[in-house]
Amino acid sequence: MGNRLTKIYTRTGDDGSTGLATGERVAKDCSLIKAQGDLDELNANLACVLVHSSEESEVCAIILALQHQLFNVGGELSAPQCELTHAADILWLEQWIDHFNQDLPALKDFILPGGDAAVAHCHVARTVCRRAERHLVEWSSEHELRVELLQYVNRLSDLLFVLCRVLEKLKQTAPSYWQKDLKLPQPKKII
Repeated sequence: MGNRLTKIYTRTGDDGSTGLATGERVAKDCSLIKAQGDLDELNANLACVLVHSSEESEVCAIILALQHQLFNVGGELSAPQCELTHAADILWLEQWIDHFNQDLPALKDFILPGGDAAVAHCHVARTVCRRAERHLVEWSSEHELRVELLQYVNRLSDLLFVLCRVLEKLKQTAPSYWQKDLKLPQPKKII
């Protein structure tokens, strides 16, 4: 186990930089740090899904495992010499996608984010995951990044989309489908 945090503030980031586990200092607005922040935000949103999904034990077990795996991804991003994300992790995501997808009806149109609180938070987690992926792709255009990390984050967003649909089904909330020709509501006339 690494060093424990005993001092929360160090003042070393006051200049807008932050340290990686390698000792290298990078700007806090670089795409790597943005991706790490996105993964942290994703993890927090997964916690919100958990809070609102206590009765769905299989889904909760997966989300808790995802939270641990996200720390592995973040750890590897900070210390690239530590390979913490593997092909087996990507396969695990794909197996869960296939497992859940087999009992879901085929999609005929786009789904609007919504449902209950768990579903909505899961949609937020999915979109934050996509943002993390975009920042990782940006970082990888100029820096070496293992392909497994990009594959993992890409597959994770797919699983989160499927979990949104699973939660809707478990909670018996009907999905809202995109209506391209939706008649817009009009304000009532004021007399």
